Amino acid sequence: MSTTEDPQMDLLVRRMTWEAEGVLSVELTHPDGKPLPVWAPGAHLDLHVGGYVRQYSLCGDPEDTGVYRLGILNEPSSRGGSRHVHTTLRPGQTVRVAGPRNHFPLDRAASYVFIAGGVGITPILAMARQAQRDGIPFRLVHGGRSRASMAFGGELAALDGGEVTLVPQDEQGHIDLARALDGLPSDTLVYCCGPEPLLKAVEEAVPEGQLRIERFAAPVVERHGDDSAFEVECRTSGVTLNVGGGTSVLEAAENAGLTVSSSCREGICGSCETRVLAGTPDHRDFLLSEAEHATGGTMMICVSRCASDRLVLDL
Repeated sequence: MSTTEDPQMDLLVRRMTWEAEGVLSVELTHPDGKPLPVWAPGAHLDLHVGGYVRQYSLCGDPEDTGVYRLGILNEPSSRGGSRHVHTTLRPGQTVRVAGPRNHFPLDRAASYVFIAGGVGITPILAMARQAQRDGIPFRLVHGGRSRASMAFGGELAALDGGEVTLVPQDEQGHIDLARALDGLPSDTLVYCCGPEPLLKAVEEAVPEGQLRIERFAAPVVERHGDDSAFEVECRTSGVTLNVGGGTSVLEAAENAGLTVSSSCREGICGSCETRVLAGTPDHRDFLLSEAEHATGGTMMICVSRCASDRLVLDL
């Protein structure tokens, strides 16, 4: 995968719906009524809003190729993306998007446990619908601050073929993970999306091979890797970068005038994923699995560095 810009489209905002306290769903269609690129549960769009590029999970029906639906929380600590959606974006306007892209795919399993915290229900909702469609049993637990803040409750209640439990914190406290994961079979996959404390608790409770998670933000970790300078050959552009100790590959590429895709700059969104042609990356992202790190086929150039003499990238 290269960091050349992903194909982009200008889509029409068809409808915006108040789904819960602070949560809007946004429906996007092609201005000419053309079918949209296909997607699968777990996928997200890059939304260009308010001068920012932000990732939002698709929560509609993948079989409806005429519309994309996003669930967007008006995050108080927003750097501008979600605030722009809630205060400025309106039906009838167009918005630029890239994608869809999927780093949180729904792998086939005998059964599923879905655990969502807050607006983390957006990718989980599409996954539960897919499990229902495929006739695969599932258990879904959705926690939130209050019932008023928990989006898509009616749609969750209408799901068949699985057990759905809502856990408003002001009424019942936090999600009882021991109960949600009770008797977890070895052929069941657990999918979790939500705030970091929930993800950490689930990581401690579920074997790594059975767990799939998606983060809103990069966790705080203590780094012990080598931050010394290294060289990167950008094979596609013919440019060689000298990446300093306090500079990322992404920043060095941008400083050299290369056009690259990026958004979070924290190693969680996948926008800057780049194919490694030679050398060994020092992976520091929170997106790729340990197996993907071991193969070294791609790296997130916003945070990952070099564990060999030099890197050769498809950039």
